[in-house]
Amino acid sequence: GSDLLDIGKHDSDTSRRMGLSPHSSASIGFPGEFELPHVDDPARFCRNHFASASGSKDAGQAVKFAKGTTTLAFKFNEGIIVSVDSRSTMGAYIASGTVKKIIEINPFLLGTMAGGAADCSFWERNLGMQCRLYELRNKKRITVAAASKLLANTMNSYRGYGLSMGTMITGWDETGPQLYYVDNDGTRLHGKLFAVGSGSTYAYGVLDTFYRPDLTVDEAIDLGKRAIYHATHRDAYSGGINNLYHVTKEGWRKVHAIDVNDMHYEFLEEKQNEMVM
Repeated sequence: GSDLLDIGKHDSDTSRRMGLSPHSSASIGFPGEFELPHVDDPARFCRNHFASASGSKDAGQAVKFAKGTTTLAFKFNEGIIVSVDSRSTMGAYIASGTVKKIIEINPFLLGTMAGGAADCSFWERNLGMQCRLYELRNKKRITVAAASKLLANTMNSYRGYGLSMGTMITGWDETGPQLYYVDNDGTRLHGKLFAVGSGSTYAYGVLDTFYRPDLTVDEAIDLGKRAIYHATHRDAYSGGINNLYHVTKEGWRKVHAIDVNDMHYEFLEEKQNEMVM
């Protein structure tokens, strides 16, 4: 059998050996398990109680997910730019302004967070564990494609269980720079440019206008910075700090962490100077 820690295991061998029901409260805490609601049909229970707050899907639910963010990443000739905001919201309430939405999976691999913070953080850190196990077994780094597939497989196994994730997995391997989008439905897309979150439409507007594959590093950094700024300016659920990373064949490096309010006055001054000219 596989010696991987089966995080997605729904029925515990330990519980069966002890004669416990898979949903018995006595089974909580055994290693190798990811606890599910102690009901007959966990997937149906999650769909009925924990769907995202959009349209009428959340009518009558005990827990409503009201979230918002802006994350983006794009490939260009000199690598990959990953740029995000840092605001965490619960509806109109700003829960935090300093969330780290770029998860450093390993020195060559990054993941972004959009959706439920707990879901993204837990499963991307679990992905980091799986990637490390792969390295130990195979004596080489895992490819970005394989890492994104591992996450997509995990999401597919929990499809319909109420997870909320829209993440990008990006990095550099022997095939060069790679960028994938993975969400809680198990969807996995390969592309050169993605924006995810409530402010993504504003970010796409900037990216679609100014993106070119032959951008210089400074131009690419400026584009990632401006796209996040415009999203935070128009989307109330995005804001805080712009964290920006640049991925190359040597690995990722953090370029800056700038308050979007400072960026506002920087770009306002730039606009006023252009108007004078």
